[in-house]
Amino acid sequence: MQVYKRILVAMDCSPVDAVIVEHVSALALQNEAEVCLLHVVHSHTLDQDRALRERAQACLRPHLAAMREKGINAAIVIRGGEPDEGVLAEINEGNYDLVAMATHGHSFFGDLLFGSVSRTVKHKISVPLLLIGPQRD
Repeated sequence: MQVYKRILVAMDCSPVDAVIVEHVSALALQNEAEVCLLHVVHSHTLDQDRALRERAQACLRPHLAAMREKGINAAIVIRGGEPDEGVLAEINEGNYDLVAMATHGHSFFGDLLFGSVSRTVKHKISVPLLLIGPQRD
C-alpha cells in the first residue's frame, strides 16, 4: 500500500539535513514515493541571492545524489523569500502527501525569540507534517 506518493523535505543546509534525508529516504523507498528537496533562500540583494542559491545547490546536490543512488525519484527546488512563506507556497503548489522538516531542538524561549518555520507551517497546512529533531547522543 502506497501511503505517500510525494514527499516535500524542507532543508536549511544545516547538519540536521542528513538526519531528515536518511529518514525520508526510508519512507520514500517503502512507498515508492517521489521526493522534493526544498530550500528557501532569504536574500536582500541580487548578488546575495545568486550566492545563496549556489550555496543551496551545493548543499542539496549530495543529498539528491544519495537518494537517486538508492533508486528514489528526487528533485531539488529552490525558492526565494521568507522561509515560512516559501515552504507554504511549495506545499500549496506541489500536491504533497507529507512534509518533513527539522525542529532544530529550539527551546520554548528560543522559538519565542527567533520564531520557528516549523511552528508556522504546522498551523497552516492540512497534510501530515513530520518534524525531525537533531540526533542526541
